Amino acid sequence: MSSTGKKEAEERSNPAGSARTLSLTVCSAAIGGTFQYGYNISIINAPTIYIQNFINDTYMERWKTVLDTPQVTLVWTLIVSAFSLGGLLGALLAGPMAVRFGRKASLLLNNSFLLVGAVVVLTCKVAKSFEMIILARFLVGINSGVSMNIQPMYFGESAPKHLRGAVAFSSAVFTAFGIFLGQVVGLTELLGSEPLWPYLLASNALPALIQLATLPWFPESPRYLLIDRGDREACVHALGRLRGGQVPPLEMEEMLQEQQMSAALKSGSSAPAKTPWSLFKDRDLRFQLRTVMTASSAMMLCGNDSIYFYASYIFMEAGIPPEKIQYITIGTGASEFTASILSNLMIEWVGRRYLLIGGYSLMACWTVVFTIALTLQSQGVAGMAYLSMACVFAYILSFGLGPAGVTGILPAEIFDQTARPAAYMVAGSLMWISLFLVGMLFPFIVNGLGNYCFLPFLVVCLVSAVVLGLTMPETKGKTLAQITAEFHRKNGMVMQVEEPEQYQLGKASSFTTLTDNPESDHKTDHKTSRKSTNGTEVLGYI
Repeated sequence: MSSTGKKEAEERSNPAGSARTLSLTVCSAAIGGTFQYGYNISIINAPTIYIQNFINDTYMERWKTVLDTPQVTLVWTLIVSAFSLGGLLGALLAGPMAVRFGRKASLLLNNSFLLVGAVVVLTCKVAKSFEMIILARFLVGINSGVSMNIQPMYFGESAPKHLRGAVAFSSAVFTAFGIFLGQVVGLTELLGSEPLWPYLLASNALPALIQLATLPWFPESPRYLLIDRGDREACVHALGRLRGGQVPPLEMEEMLQEQQMSAALKSGSSAPAKTPWSLFKDRDLRFQLRTVMTASSAMMLCGNDSIYFYASYIFMEAGIPPEKIQYITIGTGASEFTASILSNLMIEWVGRRYLLIGGYSLMACWTVVFTIALTLQSQGVAGMAYLSMACVFAYILSFGLGPAGVTGILPAEIFDQTARPAAYMVAGSLMWISLFLVGMLFPFIVNGLGNYCFLPFLVVCLVSAVVLGLTMPETKGKTLAQITAEFHRKNGMVMQVEEPEQYQLGKASSFTTLTDNPESDHKTDHKTSRKSTNGTEVLGYI
């Protein structure tokens, strides 16, 4: 059969169920996962004044005295910071949960933190306790910390290689969608009014309930089932469901190779998972760990979240009426959402490395322009306020094009199954610590540096682009063994890689155009091997 005929036969052997099952799995996991992170960092902005008034009124009723403005600000800072501290704890819990319960079950259990937090915040007014808001935000932070680590892991292990980047990048798409939807729901016409702010903060329970109702119907990560649990039969069944009823032989072979590469596998047993400490001590993984630590820290230290907080001031200085600023602010969320979708379409063509380095390089350029615009604006130069507005949107777009999504993919692609949970623990912890530091220090940076307050972020973006450009290889369409060898090559070491022909699933695709292209005409010794109607050899499941 000619090459063209083989490709046509492969396409005919691809059922529509593959795309449907994988797409629905992604949506079900993400709506209660990274969507919640974006949604919860967004909805807290709208009721700021109302919550601060509640803090003062509650304190007055208890102690018959009012709090000074700095004291109210301190309590508000604790509420905001509780989310980051909860996220740090969630990131530390994510690794053990992913190993102990599995990827899917961990995401389901994770909703318990959020549902308890929703009940707590709904009853805070009745209890007349602003401390309950702090507790609720802490619990919501735990939920976000767990989902930000486990969901990309689940996606990266469930997707075929040619869709691995696009499916994993969908985590960033749902994060951006959560930010955008949170801004919309927070409008004063909806839930952003004084009587309704507790319902706004508790509205995150609805996506959690949707996930609890839908995710149990979808399969667990095939790699987790095979490598962590040693259950080959369950792995074949899950992989078959995700591939529309058939298991590509070479994809199964690749997973078996990764199982053999995992540390100290005994016959019929599972591989021992690494801890963060053992990961730091493993010299063979130091380059990969250094890359993940750099990318994870830079993602939060680059100042994108600070741009969101600074946006209201910029819009006000541009002459936007205060009552209209909330509508303009929605544009910032829409910008990141649009950029994430565009990046999702580009990632399998452009590659991870260029999106990440290009994103930080563009952000560095916009930081320079932004600083110049702020300086000239303070000197009364006409039109600079509008240039500052343009920089806000350009900065957010650049962040959404690369760092927002690629950062979460890296641990899933460059670490094996036993090291992956620990790598996500390290990456997640650094992200949340960095977010906490930026949130606490940025007001002082603004007071100290004034119009030059974004210069520290310029340094972060430049250093990140240079370091990642020098040390990070491209991971698009490569197996773990190839990626590991490329890391060693870029860092001056030699590693021999011997592996059979790698399974290629066809042309690159995006999450928005999921199509499967399983392999054909390859022999396998798996007991469930069979011939399809067009002669293509596949693995079936019962």
